[in-house]
Amino acid sequence: MRSLLILPALISALAAPAFAAAETQPAAATVVLPAITVSTVASRPLRDRVIVSGLVGPVEEIRVAPLIEGQPIETLLADVGDQVQAGQTLATLSKSTLELQRSQFTASLASARATIAQAEAQMLEARASADEAQRVNERTAALVKQGAASQAAADQASSNAIAATARVTVATQSLEAARAQVDLVQAQLANLELSLERSEVKAPVAGTITQRNAVVGAIASGASQPMFTLIRDGALELNADVSEIDLTRLAVGQKVSMVGVGSTEPLSGTVRLVEPSIDQTTRLGRARISIDQPEQIRQGMFLDAEILVAERDAVSVPVTAVGASAEGASVMLVKDGIVSRVQVQTGIRDRGWVEILSGVQEGDTIVTKAGAFVRDGDKINPVPSDAN
Repeated sequence: MRSLLILPALISALAAPAFAAAETQPAAATVVLPAITVSTVASRPLRDRVIVSGLVGPVEEIRVAPLIEGQPIETLLADVGDQVQAGQTLATLSKSTLELQRSQFTASLASARATIAQAEAQMLEARASADEAQRVNERTAALVKQGAASQAAADQASSNAIAATARVTVATQSLEAARAQVDLVQAQLANLELSLERSEVKAPVAGTITQRNAVVGAIASGASQPMFTLIRDGALELNADVSEIDLTRLAVGQKVSMVGVGSTEPLSGTVRLVEPSIDQTTRLGRARISIDQPEQIRQGMFLDAEILVAERDAVSVPVTAVGASAEGASVMLVKDGIVSRVQVQTGIRDRGWVEILSGVQEGDTIVTKAGAFVRDGDKINPVPSDAN
């Protein structure tokens, strides 16, 4: 009888843990959501920049050549690195041959003036003879009418008058030729004086001499290398190579920051000119950038530069938050712990940030890394990023 009472109690004791396990099983089935780093869409200052590089060169390079040919170089008065002023004498050419020619032309001018005097005297004599011959012709014609002179005498007087008139014409032409000869010699003399003046090779503009090819004793010629090369006003600029895709974004007046090789001190400047053509071989364009600190640069230096295209406060997200697909750029928007893919339009990329022009608004929450293993409609446990 006692064993019958113990059996139900034992069965109850064994069944109790089973019921207890059945009651606690729903609590153990609770889903654990993945922890995903998220960022808040916020407005921050962004700078749109174009990275370029190039060599420093002159704004305008002037090549100085002799203005007269065939004269030996006598002296050199300037050297590489000299600062020269406009009109300053850089070299002189020999004047010996030119001075001999001037003596010859001076003598020729005196001779031509003497010829004019002779021609004027001959013309006066011819006019006087012509006047006398004309008077004789008229008297003879009158005597013929009166019967006091023969017709032969009249014809002779008429021929003499015509000949005298012709001699006046010849004398007049001789005088004009003599005067023309004087004008010719004077012009030759003036040209020689100009050549003598040009025997001094002068700087056409102020600037810095960067090259000197002239050698004392060499024959000056405009067909050979220039005697001197100088940079006008010493003005230098950066000739920056620009990729084809960035060339249309540049404009005159944009601010530029530059740095030389091995230098830590930045230089500033502005875009002076954007060349309208692209090199057919390299497919690169060219921008000319003026430099505000010309004393710190030299021709031929290599500089890296950043051209500031735009700067503004803009709604932006981390670069890692933007994904790319056939449909375009997108971000993973998080609302109430649920992820949804949203197409966005991007703008400026500045270091680790991307401007968002449309698709999300300031204050929205997005997945920081677009490559995270989350899909449209997934539930996540959002963890704020340290960059917020």
